[in-house]
Amino acid sequence: MSAFLRIIRLIERGCLVALLLGMTVLFAFNVAIRLFGGSLASSFGWIDEVVRLMNIYLVFLAAGLALERGKQVAVDSWRDQIAARLHLPLTRIIDLAGLCFSLWMAWLAHGMAQFVFGTGQKSATLGLAIGWIYVAPCAGFLLLALRYGASLMGSIDRFAAAGEAGE
Repeated sequence: MSAFLRIIRLIERGCLVALLLGMTVLFAFNVAIRLFGGSLASSFGWIDEVVRLMNIYLVFLAAGLALERGKQVAVDSWRDQIAARLHLPLTRIIDLAGLCFSLWMAWLAHGMAQFVFGTGQKSATLGLAIGWIYVAPCAGFLLLALRYGASLMGSIDRFAAAGEAGE
């Protein structure tokens, strides 16, 4: 599992870096062309839509990596106090609930993507199928489920990762 997670991590990082750099370059170009391009700027109206789509993918694809590194929103002191007082395996319960929720959300997003692809809706400037917007949450929640599952099985310790320096 460790080698598999390393490969997934490497692919995720590469995609996230490419998305962020691509968004930055496109957005900077769009600002410059609007300032100095005059009537040429109207030819690049598609950039807003591309950057918005890239941002959606950036957010959802980063969720699993953020969870693995312990960068998700959590109330650690409350979690630790409850676990100590009630002697519950609270971290495992959280991981199990997160795994179930993530798989359910991925399933819902997959169904929504199929539905929207079936309608044939296209984006205004790109002509891209709108269903691609719903592929992002499906992929993101599957990556999140992978991390919850890995934490549940003990392959990663995402709770300890929150206190460590980033890689």
